[in-house]
Amino acid sequence: MSSPTTVLQPTGAGIGPPQIDRPSPVIRAVGAAAIVGTAVTVWLGLWVTPPDEFMGEQVRLLYMHPPVAWISFLAFGVAACSSALYLWPRTRSRRFDRLAGASAEVGVVFTGLTLASGSIWGRATWGQWWTWDPLLTTTALLFVLYLGYLALRRVPGEFDACARRSAIAALVAFVDVPIVYFSVTWWRSLHQAPSVLNPTTGKTYVHGSMLWTMLLGFVSLTLAYVWLLGHRYRLARFQEIEDSEGLEVALAERRAEAVIA
Repeated sequence: MSSPTTVLQPTGAGIGPPQIDRPSPVIRAVGAAAIVGTAVTVWLGLWVTPPDEFMGEQVRLLYMHPPVAWISFLAFGVAACSSALYLWPRTRSRRFDRLAGASAEVGVVFTGLTLASGSIWGRATWGQWWTWDPLLTTTALLFVLYLGYLALRRVPGEFDACARRSAIAALVAFVDVPIVYFSVTWWRSLHQAPSVLNPTTGKTYVHGSMLWTMLLGFVSLTLAYVWLLGHRYRLARFQEIEDSEGLEVALAERRAEAVIA
């Protein structure tokens, strides 16, 4: 067994497709906890917590929108750290390139959800689905940057060269993350200042059951991120093994043809 999560089994006389084991018990437990936590968050957010004094029922988006945005920052942060570790010669390993790609993919999904939920909130608050507000604009740019990063990873080429340019692209794209976070304080914006923790005053404007519900949303979606990352990483590893096995089969066929000729 070449990996704790992967088993290669030949079929017939040739080399068969690699088979991958089921997710580890830890990953399954994390996924179950994420589902339960998210369900409880939705229940608390919709039926238990009170409406806000100023925002009314619209405040219920608060329990999911900031946690979703947080996951996109977390995912891109993991991608950037993994890319830096790959670029550093002492820690260079395929697993860091694999982790960076998997995390960025999950981050793009959550950034899309951030834009979608933010548009719904904007429609309810500002009366329009989209405006070129600094926060919205920089978030849309972040989405496009990492879509470009994922596209760059698919450009054919020698592995080390592809991994190096992808790692550099991930680090460059990550520069937009702090710009997104601080945009509401750096520029005049329609978007309200951060409610959980204001970076300028250090105060939080959410209290009581509303705060605990939102914190549960943060924890639940973080677990969901770990679960998705674990699955995506395994699939990336499986794809590498499949490609390697396919190459070995192709080389064996060419050698056989040469012998026959």
